[in-house]
This record gives sequence, C-alpha cells and structure tokens, in this order.
Amino acid sequence: MNQRPVDLLIRGASELATPLGSTARVGRELGALRIVPRGAVAVDAGRIVAAGPEEELARDHAPRATLDAEGGTLVPGFVDAHTHPIFATTREDEFELRTRGATYAEIAAAGGGILSTTRGVRAASREELEGRLVRHLDRFLELGTTTVEAKTGYGLSLEAELKCLEVLASVRARHAVDLVPTFLGAHDFPEEYRADKQAYVDLLVREMLPRVARDRLAEYCDVFTEGIAFSLEQSRRILGTARELGLGLRLHVDQLTPLGGAELAAELGAASADHLEHVSERGIEALAARGVVAVLCPVVPLFLRQEREAPGRRMVDAGVPIAISTDFNPGSCYLQSMSEVISWAALRYRLSAAECLTAATLNAACSLGRGAQTGSLEPGKRADVLVLDVPNHRHLAYELGRNPVRHVVRGGRVAFSRAVVR
Repeated sequence: MNQRPVDLLIRGASELATPLGSTARVGRELGALRIVPRGAVAVDAGRIVAAGPEEELARDHAPRATLDAEGGTLVPGFVDAHTHPIFATTREDEFELRTRGATYAEIAAAGGGILSTTRGVRAASREELEGRLVRHLDRFLELGTTTVEAKTGYGLSLEAELKCLEVLASVRARHAVDLVPTFLGAHDFPEEYRADKQAYVDLLVREMLPRVARDRLAEYCDVFTEGIAFSLEQSRRILGTARELGLGLRLHVDQLTPLGGAELAAELGAASADHLEHVSERGIEALAARGVVAVLCPVVPLFLRQEREAPGRRMVDAGVPIAISTDFNPGSCYLQSMSEVISWAALRYRLSAAECLTAATLNAACSLGRGAQTGSLEPGKRADVLVLDVPNHRHLAYELGRNPVRHVVRGGRVAFSRAVVR
C-alpha cells in the first residue's frame, strides 16, 4: 500500500473537534462541529492534508515526525478578533478606582483611560514598544491564540500612529502569531484637539488615513463610535474615507450607550461590529441582514464592573454571526486567554461549548478575512492546531482558571510546547 509522505502526524487524541467551512456560521450552524473520537491531523508543507480518524490517517500517511496528543483534544488555533496590544504602561490604578465605584467615563473625563496610555505610547521608543509587543504575542501563543487582530489607537497623532503601525509590521514579519493590523486613530480625541474635535476628524481623513493606506500599514480601519468618543456622523465620514482608500471596516459600537452604532455598521457593510452591550433590536436585525460579524467581549463588562451584557443568545437566535474575543488592552480588559473567554461566553451568553469554539475560531477568522486560511481543521487550510490537555471540547468551557494548551502547531510547525507535570 502506498503511503503519502507528510511532515507531521498529530495522533493520540481522545477527540478532534472543529467547525467546518470558510464562511461564518450562524444560527444552529454555530454549534455544528465535526467531532471525531480518536481523531488525528496530517500536515505537510504547513497545510492540513487530512483530518479524521487516527486509524485511517496512520494507514494512509508516512509521517516524518509525530506529535503525541496524550489523550488530549485537537481543535483549531484560537483567533482573537479584537485586541489593543501596543502600549507602554499598564493601568492597574484605574482598576482599583473602579473597585471603589468610579466609572469608565469618569476616569476618562479625569484624564485617565485611553489618554493615559496615549501619553505612554508617545513617549516610548520603537524598541520599547516592539519588546512589549513580542512579550504579549509570546503569551498569546502559549495560551493557544495563533491569529490576533491588533489595533493601534494609543498614538492619536500621525507620528505616533505610524510608529505603532511600523512596530506591528516589524514584529509581524518575525513572530509565529499571525497579526492582522487595524488602524484605530479614531479611538479618542487627543488632548491637543479636545477644544476642536472637528479638526482631529479632518486630520484623520485628510492626512492619517491616506498615509496608512499608501504605505499599506493596515488591513482595517476601526472607530470608537460612542457618546464619549466619535459621533455617528463623524464615524460615517472616517469610515467612508477608509473604504474609499481600500481598507476594511470595523467598529466599536453600542458599548456604553444605545447610540445606533450597530445600524451604522450594517449600513456600511462593515466586517465587524464589536462590544454591543447596548445594541437595539433594530440593530440586531440590521447586523443579521447584512451578515456583519458581532465580535463580543464577554469579560469587559466584568472588568469594568458594568451590569449590562451583550445579548449574545438573542443575536445567535436572530441569525447574527458572532465571534468572541479578549479585547486585550491595558484599561478595560487585561486578559489574553481565549479559553477563559470561552468559559465566560458560555456563562454570560448562554452558549454551548460548541458554539463558543466556533465563535473563537472560524467565525473570528471570517471577521478578519481569514476564513479560507484558518479557523477549522480541514484539508487545504493552514495547519494551526491546538493540542489541549482536556478530554473533550466541552471541558474547554467547563474548566476555569487553567491554561489547557499542551502544544501549539502554527503553520505546520510546533511553535509552543508546555511541559506537563504529572
């Protein structure tokens, strides 16, 4: 019998669990996983060539190397579709202020929040920002995240935003984690433009966005559309310019107030609408009709001590494609673990473990234009595979507080392995 030579065979698993396809799953399809008891994955030239029963794959393939899952579970690499990983300082002082009752808006009005981080980023060197970003990406990798959407937004000037985007490009070229750069110059109004906000919008539209697009430094443009940030009309102008320049669109919307940001995201045909704690029923219907991915951040309200949740279950039932993310940043969610996000999404949004897994892999990849490349364990896709130290995919949502990642295969190469103490 002829066996196909392959670079790697991942075997010895109790279960393989994966969504299927290259488009975002909605409704009942969100929880429709392919489950293979004693499943295995064959990899060659960085791509998956087969995923299925170990007995079949071992029979048909001659691996140059094997990776023993030791009874664990195989799932796709996590995709984190909303992060802010470029910053120079942390804000644990603000965390303590919130524990004593201060709100996000009150801290921002007092000069903290985003503007506090902006001061640190502007003062930091490229080398300092690169070093911090690499450490963050190393941590993402060991927690099982193989693709990260990375926003700027803490520079808020042409020079500082370009510095952050250039840092992203430099690190992206050499790190195992796949970085998807997003320009978020419209994260807040910098201190020097607080008295003339329209002038800052003009700067974004006339100088910053054209430069970002010309130098191909970002794939997406994002705007924080909120009562304390950019209005609907300001957001529409910024995002309209970004679209004309060839950038994809993402929006922070309806996080703190029911401003109608979801409707704007649908109107513009955005790739994603993120947060959505205050989304209206009309907004939900609009997102579903246009197929805009709702990127939900289940730990953020907890971190900010806010009672209002995004209506995750309602959005799924209405046909909105959803993804889940950490929203890793120094102010409103200092968290990098997608397995932790999966647990909280199950608890807060009433999602099944299967729905959470799809939201953390395939749907998140689709929101980033990566659905044909990653997000599921299927032939032809990039071999981004996790070996989890859990007996099945349901255990991933069930267990809190431990990193379950034993091995990370990124692009067919073992990029991280954790020593298991028995």
